[in-house]
Amino acid sequence: MAGNSDPLSPRAKLAVTAGKAVAAASRAAGRGSGSVIGGRVALKLDPDLLARLAQNLDVVLVSATNGKTTTTRLIAEALGAAGPVVSNALGANMPAGITSALAGGSEARYGVIEVDEKYLAGVARDTDPKCIALLNLSRDQLDRAAETRMLAENWREGLAGSKAVIVANADDPLVVWAASSSPNVVWVAAGQMWKDDAWSCPSCGGVMQRPGEDWFCGECGFRRPTPSWALSGDHVLDPHGSAWPIHLQLPGRANKANAASSAAVAAVFGVPPQVALERMYQVQAVAGRYDVVQFMQRDLRLLLAKNPAGWLETFSLIDPPPTPVILSVNARGADGTDTSWLWDVDYTRLTGHPICVIGDRKLDLAVRLEVANQHFQVCADLDEAVRAAPPGRIEVIANYTAFQDLRRRVGN
Repeated sequence: MAGNSDPLSPRAKLAVTAGKAVAAASRAAGRGSGSVIGGRVALKLDPDLLARLAQNLDVVLVSATNGKTTTTRLIAEALGAAGPVVSNALGANMPAGITSALAGGSEARYGVIEVDEKYLAGVARDTDPKCIALLNLSRDQLDRAAETRMLAENWREGLAGSKAVIVANADDPLVVWAASSSPNVVWVAAGQMWKDDAWSCPSCGGVMQRPGEDWFCGECGFRRPTPSWALSGDHVLDPHGSAWPIHLQLPGRANKANAASSAAVAAVFGVPPQVALERMYQVQAVAGRYDVVQFMQRDLRLLLAKNPAGWLETFSLIDPPPTPVILSVNARGADGTDTSWLWDVDYTRLTGHPICVIGDRKLDLAVRLEVANQHFQVCADLDEAVRAAPPGRIEVIANYTAFQDLRRRVGN
């Protein structure tokens, strides 16, 4: 736990040093941050390194299909009120990237760690977290991820009997089912805009009833737990019934939900909601997301959306028509190579917006927009798409590697 200053073993120190050297070489060669390759080398030299690095930290793990990078950043900002924080702020969320991040935080008291959904159980085993935040589960990367109920089962088994405080979204039945195996759960009413992965009961397979904001299974009685924290408009309601205003520079309802969950996590560590929420105001953008950049005399707002749930939330925060929208989709390894998820997105929400389509899989997206009766044009690249729009604001929505391509092109 924090305060215990066991020095790292010579082997662990060698692993950390070697990992940092490899990461630095990777950066110098222009191959990205180097955090993943550095972490891989370090773990090869000392397979227990992640556990050793975590043993002196109070650890928070954050996992979800959507919002984990932003929520990790908000929690890290909030816990900074109580002491130094180390975090994998750039989103390298598998064991190698996490190891690399913790290796750089020798003075930290708290470790705030984003974890890929499939690695949560293993990372929780290694890091002995004090708190785990579970935000949502929905379809994503269909070629590599098990379907959502299997992921929920993986969480449920991996977290059974965990000593950690689980801060979980009471509005997502899959998350509730996964968290219910834990003895200590703090329920947050954070909302659930995308419901298409939770129409059948994860416990018995029965049909889920959804009257209003409530949900329950008519067959086995599995139902929404009573939340102790809630997002209510522009406020977070705490367990004592006090309402705390949310002031964020990040847009949209989804980020208010992320802030509500983050406030509940901060409270586990003794940081009051008012202090936590005030600190979250500092966050203007997260790894380039939500940034507005000047490019070719236009103002481009860069928005990341990786799966149907993410696209739905993103459509809810773009400026009204006739603001132009550029959509960019790739299907490289980090995105998942299966683009059938595009058919799960309701593109009629873009009616009235001039749309330009770019990216490796622009033709897949064009077919989908054609079926949705949207007016669009297919462009060769970002420059052509921007030239097609009048001066002023453009909303640019991209999935993961397409987003990285965009950031490189606009110098962000």
